[in-house]
Amino acid sequence: MPFGLGLPEVLVIAVIALLIFGPKKLPEMGSALGKAIRGFKSGVSDEPAKSAPAEAESPQSLPSGKDS
Repeated sequence: MPFGLGLPEVLVIAVIALLIFGPKKLPEMGSALGKAIRGFKSGVSDEPAKSAPAEAESPQSLPSGKDS
């Protein structure tokens, strides 16, 4: 297993997480963690971005903050 953790260690961590967060919150946290990992993998991959690059768009002028 990764990080040198065996089955007993993983079970202890899972029980502690269950006690701390409760059975209703754990699936939400797992889903959020999975989405974060997928987003990280897609961001690191060598595939070109699906959206247009930001530098290709025309720059917008920002207000100077001075009253004229």
